[in-house]
Amino acid sequence: MTLTTKIAWDDTVLPFQLDRSDIRGRVARLDHTLDLVLEQHDYPPEVEAMVAEAALLTALIGQTMKLRWKLSLQVRGSGPIRLIATDFFAPGDDDTPARIRAYAGYDKEALVAGADPFSQIGQGYFAILIDQGQGTTPYQGITPLAGGSLAACAEAYFAQSEQLPTRFQLSYGISRAPGEAEGWRAGGVMLQHMPKASPLMADGPSGEAGLLAATDLLDEEEGENWSRANILLDTVEDLELIGPTIGPTDLLLRLFHEEGPRVYDALPVQFGCTCSADRVRNTMSIYSARDIGHMTTDDGRVTADCQFCGAHYEFDPKSLGFEAEIPPDTAAEGGNDTPG
Repeated sequence: MTLTTKIAWDDTVLPFQLDRSDIRGRVARLDHTLDLVLEQHDYPPEVEAMVAEAALLTALIGQTMKLRWKLSLQVRGSGPIRLIATDFFAPGDDDTPARIRAYAGYDKEALVAGADPFSQIGQGYFAILIDQGQGTTPYQGITPLAGGSLAACAEAYFAQSEQLPTRFQLSYGISRAPGEAEGWRAGGVMLQHMPKASPLMADGPSGEAGLLAATDLLDEEEGENWSRANILLDTVEDLELIGPTIGPTDLLLRLFHEEGPRVYDALPVQFGCTCSADRVRNTMSIYSARDIGHMTTDDGRVTADCQFCGAHYEFDPKSLGFEAEIPPDTAAEGGNDTPG
């Protein structure tokens, strides 16, 4: 693969369908974008791994939904990794990329070095939230954490909340190509059976913890098609998923050439944050002057930091809240009003 071809597939999501069966899918590659997501924080390796997996899942799922604005993935647990949050912002038009951001909350002292990262989330839930913008009601679907990975949790979510058989095959980590700097690379394939009227579930759910599994939702013929596609996906190697020596179109031909793969336009993805001084002000508009006083530092400023991109904002406390005494500052000191 030439360097030009490699760059063309960096940070993209490629939709496809398999014409021989009612299966659609996505191939995602995150390279520089994942580096930017992770370099906003100095995460321990176990936390980095979970954020990388969550970001890759979000790119695959976000491109699947017909979004007008934002899809969020949230994982909350009782373990040392307490929170993983990601956002996928749909492109404003055909000429702009989608944007993705992510962060994690964790207890550094409680982390067990070298332990399985997923196990350090503990008991909790996996949620997907869809916000279609002003004037709409946000959607939220929640499933328990199960299956030993975030990918398995996402599969369980689609089976329970959407009744769609779904499979993810992911690979991610730090790599270094000859003559290039070390960096994060991630790649994955998502398979999803096309919607049907209702699930079968003749014998009840067969998944872990009483959850629906993909095979609970398919009849015999559909099950054969689904099984065949999954067997083919099982043959993929990690280096094929993350590249850069094979492009997504070539990968699909290697895996599914007998299934009649058809590809559509790829969607570029980049790191981006929507934080701004105005958004912080709006968040604080519900507070009284007394509340704002409790937030004020010894040097007479109210500060706020974006958990996603690390942008720092400072405000005159008299310009905040519903009892503000002076007009808003023209800009927050130290803030960054543009997406990160």
